[in-house]
Amino acid sequence: MTQNSDSARALLRDKVRSIPDFPSPGILFRDITPILADAQAFAAAVDLHEAEVRDLAGKIDVIVGMESRGFLFGPILANRMGVAFAPARKPGKLPAPTREASYALEYGTNTLQIHVDAFAPGARVLVVDDLLATGGTAAATGEIIEGLGGEIVAYLFLIELEALGGRARLGTTRIEALLRY
Repeated sequence: MTQNSDSARALLRDKVRSIPDFPSPGILFRDITPILADAQAFAAAVDLHEAEVRDLAGKIDVIVGMESRGFLFGPILANRMGVAFAPARKPGKLPAPTREASYALEYGTNTLQIHVDAFAPGARVLVVDDLLATGGTAAATGEIIEGLGGEIVAYLFLIELEALGGRARLGTTRIEALLRY
């Protein structure tokens, strides 16, 4: 990493845009697109993701990225760590047989699916997404992974919205977040 962790986190925090009442009234949306639009900030985000889980090198077999922003950091991190990547997608997006779980969002409900052959039973999994809010998406992803015989080693997020209590829904599994609000 070209900059220290504190300055990298400050750069990311400065780039996160807060948008009130999106996607519905009462929601304060944390928009990460300004991070993606800035090469230095995006590189810092990827470097910080890697630094947070560097100790897991050799201890995970696959990274599962949750739709859709988990696809931004998960594959890059998987490449850097030399492991496979598997997407957790919304229904109708994966062509082969899948396993699914539904979950509640802070503003609705949804379902995710993972291919049944995305990883072998016993695989050690790191789950990656941009945001931990209520924990519903991550918990549903974890349910699918465990149903497929995987072992969740850790969850990794760019942002955690602490007031929404998502961490509590994920039990004792290791949880890392680069930024907390």
